[in-house]
Amino acid sequence: MYLSTAIGILSILTYALAGAGIAREILAAQRQSSLPLKLAWAAAGLHSAYTFLNIHEQNGFSFGFFNTASLTALVVVWLLLFAALDKPVAKLGVLVFPVAALLLAANLAYPSKPHPLAHHDWQLTAHILTSILAFGLLNIAAVQAILLAIQEQQLRHHHPKQFMLALPPLQAMEALLFQMIATGLGFLTISLLTGFLFIDDLFAQHLAHKTVLSILAWLIFSALLFGRLRYGWRGQSAVQWTLIGFTSLLLAYFGSKLVLELILKKI
Repeated sequence: MYLSTAIGILSILTYALAGAGIAREILAAQRQSSLPLKLAWAAAGLHSAYTFLNIHEQNGFSFGFFNTASLTALVVVWLLLFAALDKPVAKLGVLVFPVAALLLAANLAYPSKPHPLAHHDWQLTAHILTSILAFGLLNIAAVQAILLAIQEQQLRHHHPKQFMLALPPLQAMEALLFQMIATGLGFLTISLLTGFLFIDDLFAQHLAHKTVLSILAWLIFSALLFGRLRYGWRGQSAVQWTLIGFTSLLLAYFGSKLVLELILKKI
């Protein structure tokens, strides 16, 4: 237990250093160096080690609120780091890395009571994994949509700040946004299909709202991609619908957990 806690704290500090390094480069208008990303890779590795040790200590993964949030943040970080190998998305780490540190800190401060899933077969594993990947990719898309909205607003008023100037061009940001949405939608589709096929009662108590909101998010993102291909949707419309779709997914994945575990104390 002490080892996992020490590794978790070290991961939090390394995330903080990585985020601070990217922020410093942006504010000082410096060229991007490899050090912040190297620190982020180290932080993600430590975060992964903490997660595996936690699973070992609890004899299985506990799907509590902060435990799940920490795992999701870890997946988002890994997705961002691999995307940064060939796409100009590294500066999104200025938001993603501190959030990962905060969620990991919350997991350390408020450990979940062990209540692993009773039947953890490959079908359920596929459903959970694709759900987390979908959420991670669409989470990055939502962060990118927020930055895209700020970038477009500042360029329209001819007063771009240093942070916005450090981002890729508007067209590149927009293209990356739709790539993330398309990939995330693919995983969300698989997640819904595996849910319908392998979960006995998808509309059971505690699952009905998740199913409905997940389907709503799927419809929103599908309509957005169709509108992009058919009508050339872009700019503020794309940003607004991305954020609406992600909000629906956020409520689907964490809404019931937040209410049941932290407010009603029923789990």
